[in-house]
Amino acid sequence: MPHEKTYTVHQLAELSGATVRALHHYDETGLVRAQRAANGYRLYGPAEVDRLQQVLLYREADMSLGDIKRLLDDPAFDAREALAGHLRELRSRRARIDGLIASVQRTLASLEGQETMKDKDKFEAFKKGLVEENEKKYGAEVRERWGDEAADTSNAKLMGMSEERYLAVQELEARIKDSLLAGMAAGDPAGEDAQRAADLHRQWLCAFWKDGTYSKQAHACLAEGYVADERFKAYYEAWAPGATVFLRDAIKAYCS
Repeated sequence: MPHEKTYTVHQLAELSGATVRALHHYDETGLVRAQRAANGYRLYGPAEVDRLQQVLLYREADMSLGDIKRLLDDPAFDAREALAGHLRELRSRRARIDGLIASVQRTLASLEGQETMKDKDKFEAFKKGLVEENEKKYGAEVRERWGDEAADTSNAKLMGMSEERYLAVQELEARIKDSLLAGMAAGDPAGEDAQRAADLHRQWLCAFWKDGTYSKQAHACLAEGYVADERFKAYYEAWAPGATVFLRDAIKAYCS
């Protein structure tokens, strides 16, 4: 049996691009546990190298170290399936970057008088990227809960937005935040500012939902989901601590 190649912590740092400090931390937390030589120095064999590669790939996907450790330690973890997922993610990211590059190239050509760029084309790459990001994060869940038609309609509405409509929808989100923070300062979910935030949130939803499908019941149910889902909760908590629950309460009052 051929001798397995091993690396010292400094050699692995140079090979992988990870810092020595990071590798020490990964070892101490059990994320990538090093072997020990007779002199007590850290050594890394093929299994540790493979695990470090997985860690770095997941870090590129913005996953926390704690989540990565839980995933890799799961007995059901399938390295082949995980790599296939990484490949899909990288291809999706490449497609988005290619779209942005093409948009920049066309914009430069337009500024230099080589071609005329239509207004709708200036936002095509951004809208496509947003659709792809939403599909990656929520697509499977949305399709399972509300069906393919709802998901496809939402994507089509976004892609079909004019420049003015797209910017108006982006502005809606900023107005929701401002009104919600004002409502939180007042301390009343049923107050004027909080109710303005809830109504703006309704307008924002209707920009993506299929025409005629909005209902107060669905709106209130979605707000409850924000509180229960850590992904949405983290988004609104970045506005202010307690913002998710306050928004939920404001929407409940709005829909009552």
